Amino acid sequence: MIKYIVILLDDTSTSFCHYANDKTVRRPMPLQTLKDGIRYAMKENLNIQFVYPEYALPEEYLEVIDSIDHTDIKPFGVSNKIGSTTLCGSDIVVFNTLEEAVDSQLRSDTTYVVRTDKACLFAGCDALGTILGKVARLNVVITDVQTFTEDDFESYKSLLGRLSEKVERLYVSGRSPQLNLLTDRLLLDQMNNCGAGETTITLAPDGRFYVCPAFYQSAEGYAVGDLEHGIDIKNQQLYRLDHAPICRNCDAWQCRRCVWLNRLTTLEVNTPSHEQCVVAHLERNQAMKLLKRLKAKGFGFDQEIKEIDYLDPFTIRREW
Repeated sequence: MIKYIVILLDDTSTSFCHYANDKTVRRPMPLQTLKDGIRYAMKENLNIQFVYPEYALPEEYLEVIDSIDHTDIKPFGVSNKIGSTTLCGSDIVVFNTLEEAVDSQLRSDTTYVVRTDKACLFAGCDALGTILGKVARLNVVITDVQTFTEDDFESYKSLLGRLSEKVERLYVSGRSPQLNLLTDRLLLDQMNNCGAGETTITLAPDGRFYVCPAFYQSAEGYAVGDLEHGIDIKNQQLYRLDHAPICRNCDAWQCRRCVWLNRLTTLEVNTPSHEQCVVAHLERNQAMKLLKRLKAKGFGFDQEIKEIDYLDPFTIRREW
């Protein structure tokens, strides 16, 4: 059941996930389409997330946006008022480099997303630790996770170990930061994926619906309806967890299970790649170790994470 709608305010709206947006020509959503999109969300009782481009929108757009409760997703440095550059007024701020985030004045009431490739990620552990010490929540998105090799898995495992030590020290000092790579799994008791095509839909500047922004902003995408005729997702059950034979038997509940990456790498929206699964299980296992250490220090968690002897659930498929 669709509960959320992502509205891309421009062709160049920032990416906040794995996909890259290579569009450079500004094409704002027509003002009437924006109004119609908001009206549709109100009729369907959907929570709205607006995704902004890097330039300041005209005042008439901001007035329409402010007419409805919503969440703002903005790239670093976007102007939320004409003539002023600030991070104020953003619920979620997206950085495309670690350096941008380290050099910025971060706010404790804002969620931050850092998009980074694996090379910069492995070299930036200290930078991530610095950011984590300043914010309440940090989401790290690896933009080339599908290219991970066995050596990369080892590097990632080492990185997670160092970050978990940083998280543990922050907990001991009286803080409890959220890091999607580690702490989400401490609190979950079921899958908490992105929900594209199942609980979330995207409205693009062309007035059509897409499963997620990647399906509009990448060449491999396709539309699934429009404002005039509504949403029409073929084989919508394939986006549901109960129709995902690998994922429904998995307890790496923090995994994003990105349907765009799934389709890109396996040609199936409900089947993750080997790389996506191994990365998620490395996170899960490091969260298990962190949980044990925090419990030993007296922190109360109801969650239990059991020991496993695999990194890709496909390898134990016969046990299901």
